[in-house]
Order: sequence, then structure tokens, then C-alpha cells
Amino acid sequence: MTTLGTPHDDSRGPLVTTAAAAPRVLIADDQTLIRTGFRLILTARGIDVVGEAADGAEAVAEARRLRPDVVLMDIRMPTMDGLEATRRILDDAPDCRVLMLTTFDLDQYVYRALSLGASGFLLKDVTPQHLAAAVRLVGTGDALLAPSITRRLVERFAVPDTDQQPTPERLSALTPREREVLTLLGKGLSNTELATELTLSEATVKSHVARIFAKLTLRDRAQAVVVAYETGLVTPGHP
Repeated sequence: MTTLGTPHDDSRGPLVTTAAAAPRVLIADDQTLIRTGFRLILTARGIDVVGEAADGAEAVAEARRLRPDVVLMDIRMPTMDGLEATRRILDDAPDCRVLMLTTFDLDQYVYRALSLGASGFLLKDVTPQHLAAAVRLVGTGDALLAPSITRRLVERFAVPDTDQQPTPERLSALTPREREVLTLLGKGLSNTELATELTLSEATVKSHVARIFAKLTLRDRAQAVVVAYETGLVTPGHP
């Protein structure tokens, strides 16, 4: 079975989603057969595919016209690649969710996509069951990637900023406790693990996480991991 993260991720388990309205989906890929296959898989499972795009520029135009909830975005396409298309789509529609389509686990482009605000990635040979479940999950506003997978992506591809100040300006709005929570998010801890580590209730942890997301305009936990590394709260190689 195709994995949605790395082959060595022991936290993976079945992909479970909660009941919610089916998201409206735009498929962007330069291969007609992949677009057709994904459309058939999703529509057979009650998910509304509202459009298709053969390159990044068309994806941006169609996303602006159709306002989908989720975009399945190929990374490597002609005219405009999926990274630039993702940036433009999310700048225009911050509530949209983007799932990157890639051939390789831990692709360097996936890290860049997460930095731009993508909510996760799928391998192109994903099973029909996992494709539909992933689209529904991201459609609810959750990140597809476990923080542990995101952490490995960051450690492999993040370029340290040698000019980074000990207290980056971006983090100035956070309280000391919120900074502590963000650091632990960057290390891949779940809310339950955060509560144990900080001797707090899970409800309190959730409140801290929500405030961090609001102050830093983060979309999900995957992006929080990226920010924790890029601001120097967590250093690659020192989990």
C-alpha cells in the first residue's frame, strides 16, 4: 500500500476522517490520464471535482474562477510549476487547501510547498481509498502530514539562516509560554504529549496552539513545524 509519508514513519496508521461535507476539488496535473483517474476515483466516492487544469497558470485561473476547497496540485508542470501556482492561489484565497502531488517521498519541493502553505502531499500512486480520505481530511482544515514527517522534511531541506537573531521579529507577538509550545510543536509533539510535557490540560494546550496559529497566521501544525525551524526555535539535527 502506498504511504502518505515516509516509509519509516511508525506513527502513520490508518487515515481516519470525521464526517463532514464533501469538499469541492480542483485537479491540476499536466498528465491527462492522472487527472482523469483522480476525477473518477473522487467522484465515485461522492467528492465533487469542479474542474481540471493542465499547468500552473491554468490552475491559478481556475482556482480564482471556481473557488475550490481543495486543490490537488502537481509540483512539476509546464508554463508555471505547482509551487508558484500554490503561492498565487493561497495569496488570493487563504482558506483554500492545497495537496501536492509528487513521485518521491521527502521531495525537496515538498518542503518548499509546505513553506508556502500547502497542507500536505500525496504520492501519485496513492490508493483510491487514501486519496479520497486525504482530500476529505484536508478539506476539514487539517494538515495531512504528521508533524514527525514534516520535521524530517525540514531537517533534510531547510537552509539555516546564519543571520537569524535569537529572538526573530516574527515571534515577538508570542508569550514565553506560546514560544515554548511552538518549540515543542516543531519537535513533532501531539497535543497529548504537549500536555504531559508542560503539565497542562489538553484544553489549555489547544488554546495555546490556536493563539499561536492566529498570531503567526499559520494554517496548520505542518506549517508550525516549518516556522519553528526557520525561526531557530528548533535546530536541524537537535530534536
